[in-house]
Amino acid sequence: MDNTYILVELFFKGGPVMFILLFLSVISLTIIFAKLIQFFGSNLKRLNIFDPIYEYIKKKEFKKSKEELNKISHPIAKIILSALENKSSSIEDKENEITRIGEQEIRKLEFLLRPLEVIANLSPLLGLLGTVIGMIKAFSKLESAGSKVDPAILAGGIWEALLTTAFGLIVAIPALAAFYWLEGIVEKTREDMRHAAIKTTRLIN
Repeated sequence: MDNTYILVELFFKGGPVMFILLFLSVISLTIIFAKLIQFFGSNLKRLNIFDPIYEYIKKKEFKKSKEELNKISHPIAKIILSALENKSSSIEDKENEITRIGEQEIRKLEFLLRPLEVIANLSPLLGLLGTVIGMIKAFSKLESAGSKVDPAILAGGIWEALLTTAFGLIVAIPALAAFYWLEGIVEKTREDMRHAAIKTTRLIN
């Protein structure tokens, strides 16, 4: 209980910038959890689920392939399905449609990643702003003290000002790490989709 009280007290000493950073941290965590649910729900790393479907395509069992693909939420399923539904189209039309579907699926995966990057980049700057404001207040108090300068006034003002920088980094580091990790998954999925499109096209032809 004492530790919680101390943390709350430190938070309020950081000034109004701390509330902005707290709001950004809540948004950041919400985005991270939402993307984790989306990514794991789509089974992005389970590529072996498509092995039986490739076998159906080899055997020209296209109806069975489509039935199985409609049960899968992975973006690759949409790519393979597009290739099957447009198998009679010209090569150019087929490629254009696969590209369109692929870009659509990637946009869904990238949704909310940009705000997460913005939070990661903005939080340290807001923390620095809070520190500068705190330092201005500390030196203003020092000036008001006149000849009766107490070093404790300056020291206290400085460490309170630095709280916002610390909190800004606490918000930014996890957000930036999560952004790069999630972006890496999206790029890997993009590459997997490209390989799936090539493999499916070869099997159909």
